Amino acid sequence: MKKTIARQRERDTRKKRARPSALVKAKGLSPLPSSRHLSAPRRAHAQAGERNCSVARTLDIVSDAWAFLVIREAFFETRTFEAFRVALGISRATLTDRLRKLTRLGIFKQLAVSSGQRMDYRLTQKGFDLYPSFVALMQFGDRWLAGKRPPPLTLVHTSCGSECHPIVGCSVCLTKVSARDAIYRDGPGAGRSSAKAARNTRRASDTRVFAQGRPSSVSRTLQVIGDKWSFMVVREGFFGIRRYDQIQTRLGIAPNILTDRLSRLVKAGVFRKQIYQQNPNRYEYLLTEMGLDLYGPFIAMLAWGDRWLSRNRPPLLLHHKRCRSDFQPVVICDECKQPVIAADMRYRLSYKPKDYGALGPRSLDSPGFESA
Repeated sequence: MKKTIARQRERDTRKKRARPSALVKAKGLSPLPSSRHLSAPRRAHAQAGERNCSVARTLDIVSDAWAFLVIREAFFETRTFEAFRVALGISRATLTDRLRKLTRLGIFKQLAVSSGQRMDYRLTQKGFDLYPSFVALMQFGDRWLAGKRPPPLTLVHTSCGSECHPIVGCSVCLTKVSARDAIYRDGPGAGRSSAKAARNTRRASDTRVFAQGRPSSVSRTLQVIGDKWSFMVVREGFFGIRRYDQIQTRLGIAPNILTDRLSRLVKAGVFRKQIYQQNPNRYEYLLTEMGLDLYGPFIAMLAWGDRWLSRNRPPLLLHHKRCRSDFQPVVICDECKQPVIAADMRYRLSYKPKDYGALGPRSLDSPGFESA
C-alpha cells in the first residue's frame, strides 16, 4: 500500500513539472514580470542558438550603417549612384557593395533611364514598407536624443494636412501601444535558430558612421541600439530579464561585451542599475521610461519583419490588453489615425540639405521637402 501511494506521488510530481505554467505561456512584454515568468538559467543554457525574432531580422538590414544611410537617402528621393555618393561621402566600392546587397534583398530595384545610359535605384514595395519603422525610430530620437536642438525635420501628413507626430498603435483600436499595454504568446515561427554570422556586432565604428550625411533622429537612435548586442540586451529587458547572469546565459554573450553594452545603455539612459544583493554587490538592470519608449520602434520593426521575412510564421503574436484583441503594430498619424506611408508625407527641414550634399526642397504640390 505504501509503495502504491509513493508511486502515485511520484507520478503527480512528474506531471506538475511537465505541465507548463499559464503565466509563462502568456508572459508579457512588461519590464516588471514576477520571477515566475523567468526561464531558469540552466534550461536557457541548454537551448542552442538565438531566439527567433522578427525585430532582429529587420535590424540585420538597418543596423548595417551604410545600408541604413542608403535607404534613408532613398526616402528623400535620392536615386542615382552619384547622388548617393555625394550625399553620404561614401567610397565607390562601399556604395557599390551596399546597393548590390539591398537590390539582392529586394529593398531596391534597378531601373534604366536616359535611354539606358544610367541605372536608377528605386525602392520596391518591400523597401517602402520600411518607412513606418524609420518614422518610429525618428520619433524616439526626437523625444529623447535631440537635446536642445530642434528636430532635423517635422512631418506633415498630406492626407489630413496636419503636422504629424506619428505613434505606434494597435491595428484594432488605433490607440498608442506601450510596453505595459501588451502581452505576447509564441507564434508559429517561435523557437531558436543558429546565430546569423553576418549580423553587425561592432560598436565604435558604427557609432561614427551613422552620423554621416544629413542630420537625422533615426541615426541618433541607431547609435544607441544599432548593433546586435545592444539591441538584444534591450530586447531581453522587454522579456523581463534583468540580471547580468540571466542576460549572459540567454544570449551566450561574452562577459566583456555584455559589461560594455550594459555600461553604454545605462549611460545613454536606456537602463538604470538597481542593487539586489550586497557583499558582493550585484545589480539588476531595469528599463527606464526612455528604455520603455523603445517598445514602439521595436514592434514597428517586428511588423515589417513579420510581413517580409517570417514566411507567414511570425515568432510572436501580440495582444493588446486595453481592447483585449490580438493586433498588428501600425504606425499612424496622431491626428487622423491613418497609417503613415512615405507617399503621403512632406517634410519641414530645420537644416539646409545642400550643406550636406543632399537633395534640396521639392515642390509643395508633391510629397517631399518643404522649406523651413
